[in-house]
Amino acid sequence: MLKILFLIHDLGRGGAEKVLVNLVNNMDHEQFDITVMTLFGGGVNERFIGDRVRYKKGLPVTFRGNSHAMKLLSPYALHRLLIREHYDVEIAYLEGPSARIISGSRDPKTKRLAWIHGQYETKKGAARSFRSRGEALACYSRFHRILCVSRTVKSNFLSVVPVTVPVEVMYNTNESEKILTLSKEAVDDVFRDGEIRLVSVGRLIPVTGYDRLLKILRRLRDDGYPIHLYLLGEGADENKLRGITAESGLDDSVTFLGYQTNPYKYVSKCDLFVCSSRREGFSTAATEALIVGTPVCTVEVSGMKEMLGENNEYGLVTENTDEALYQGVKKLLDDPALLAHYREKAGERGRSFRTENTVKAVEEMLLRL
Repeated sequence: MLKILFLIHDLGRGGAEKVLVNLVNNMDHEQFDITVMTLFGGGVNERFIGDRVRYKKGLPVTFRGNSHAMKLLSPYALHRLLIREHYDVEIAYLEGPSARIISGSRDPKTKRLAWIHGQYETKKGAARSFRSRGEALACYSRFHRILCVSRTVKSNFLSVVPVTVPVEVMYNTNESEKILTLSKEAVDDVFRDGEIRLVSVGRLIPVTGYDRLLKILRRLRDDGYPIHLYLLGEGADENKLRGITAESGLDDSVTFLGYQTNPYKYVSKCDLFVCSSRREGFSTAATEALIVGTPVCTVEVSGMKEMLGENNEYGLVTENTDEALYQGVKKLLDDPALLAHYREKAGERGRSFRTENTVKAVEEMLLRL
């Protein structure tokens, strides 16, 4: 039995945290002895870790400036302090502090993996959790393998951290059967008849681009489309976004649903899922929309063309501009037959993200090590 450690900053409300829990819960526990360790506790996804997965946490809660504090110690010292037993494989699940710590392992019998979920805009950004760009390259070069959630993330990572170790793509795990079951739950007193329902799921922070999605919604309402936007998530920009909604006269056209443990029952009952993100790794929310059969219209961010096809076979990918996204949504609203076509293709594409397929790929990779 392989003894595996997954190290992650926390198990908060992000997509990476959610798909990690999905993965470890669905792996073969007869072949893998799995421990998930967080640097800080208190995340909402802690409660979803299965009984057969061990869970450890360094500190009860996170604190401001923690990544700077950790730079005071070397990767080797941090590893000795936090990882106090032998594992056959240690996985830094998310770039940054977790990768710095796992790179500090000196056990010759341990395989080290780094799992990269996001894109870096600059080499400086890639080194943010390290003492320097030189330390970042040195740390990542100590891994036996680096995994990226999409081809775009892989290309971006190699452009800013030019390591020579093997780098491969490994897609996120979604609990497809559970998602489909939960999507059938009823939704009371939320939707109104006669409206076209747009939905998006994500944290209410600048990178998800909801400020520009609200501007697009205002234009579409001015064009006469009876649309209503449902936003699922919470975050630091919530008050700002509510302010934009009020100033734009959209109070009757936008519903903030907050963080939902079952977003699928809302997404499945909407006409179109919209992704307005300025950056993504491999969108968990868009993948889940496909699984429940909701058409997707998205700007081009990492992973979307892998997900929806280079030629928009399974959904509509636009340039990453406000105008392009506006035109994309408008195109689908103007063509009900095209929207129906993408609903059918969404369900078809969603089946390729079945849980057993993505979990099997990870298990086979680990066994090859």
